[in-house]
Amino acid sequence: MEYQAHETAIIDEGCHIGAGTRIWHFSHIMSGCTIGEHCNIGQNVVISPQVIIGNHVKIQNNVSVYTGVVCEDEVFLGPSCVFTNVLNPRSAIPRKDQYRKTLVRKGATIGANATIVCGHTIGEYALVGAGAVVTKDVPPYALVVGNPSKQIGWVSRYGHRLVFDDKGMATCPESGEKYKLKDGEIICL
Repeated sequence: MEYQAHETAIIDEGCHIGAGTRIWHFSHIMSGCTIGEHCNIGQNVVISPQVIIGNHVKIQNNVSVYTGVVCEDEVFLGPSCVFTNVLNPRSAIPRKDQYRKTLVRKGATIGANATIVCGHTIGEYALVGAGAVVTKDVPPYALVVGNPSKQIGWVSRYGHRLVFDDKGMATCPESGEKYKLKDGEIICL
């Protein structure tokens, strides 16, 4: 099974797109990027050269994924979220040699209209709230909101806020999975 693309999508030569991936209206997939299997690329999405997108990634409408970004498997990028790739861009000063890598780890969610400033890692299963501006690394399972983003809690792999008891234990209300909070880190048991 090959990938599917709407007739208005622009797909440059030299990209690798995995089987079962769907690319919707007016999206631009640029040369040199890699998109995994069974991804869903919404309308008006730009994926720049050298971007790497894992398997089962969902990218909602109007998202810009710029060079330097790597999204591991099962990442969710909400509508109109955006990544940067240079810390101090200037129109008249070329800085393509200063692109910084941004890593979005497996299962992480970035909410609608969030901005991810380059050079940071979003941890596994972390949840970046809608409209947040991420200016530093986000730990695995962390829930961050605001501008600049601040951690306000923890979430399960299913994206539910975790409430820990006095022994540092929590249960996901949907999956029943157990989590332990120890020394500021989450362990899924």
